[in-house]
Amino acid sequence: MTPANDHRSFKIDNTALVLVDHQVGTIGWAGELANDAERDQLKMWVRVMARFAKSAGMPVVLTSSLEGEAQGPLLPEFKTLLPKEYEQRIQRTGVINAWDDPAFAKAVRATGKKNLLMGGLTTDVCLVPPALSAKAEGFNVVALLDISAACTKIAAQNCRDILQRSGIDIMTVTPMITSMLGNYKNPASAGFFEAFGGEGV
Repeated sequence: MTPANDHRSFKIDNTALVLVDHQVGTIGWAGELANDAERDQLKMWVRVMARFAKSAGMPVVLTSSLEGEAQGPLLPEFKTLLPKEYEQRIQRTGVINAWDDPAFAKAVRATGKKNLLMGGLTTDVCLVPPALSAKAEGFNVVALLDISAACTKIAAQNCRDILQRSGIDIMTVTPMITSMLGNYKNPASAGFFEAFGGEGV
């Protein structure tokens, strides 16, 4: 079995955040989420991660799929939290595995970071394929599962199994951020507390 990434090697200055298809329609396809409260919680954790990444100066890559169709636009919060990244988002026109879109892969490579924190809606379609592709290209990938949700509970378990068998660590936002900080004396801790405070966590 391929050894998993050691998430402890992920630091603020060597890591990029990659968010795939967090769209207003796509979240409704995440049947793993039982109700609006669970969907709202996922969106809250996405905002926390986005706020922290922005304040810490981490590169962020956004991509969407077929915004003019059922998937809809990206979550509107991105316009405010990540205005530059939102404007530069990679708008795919049908490519399912985001890594197969040359513009997306180029944008991720252009961050200059070999460590990628990835989240996607849905986990089984939007996260797992590009995470596997990025790892195959030599990136270290950690999948953030509280900003990702699968089409079904069975699919969610299958995704976790696939990621772990492939050597991709799975984490959630809070322990991932605190692991990258390492110490609350880290100057980036201010952004951590602001991100959590801004979302009432």
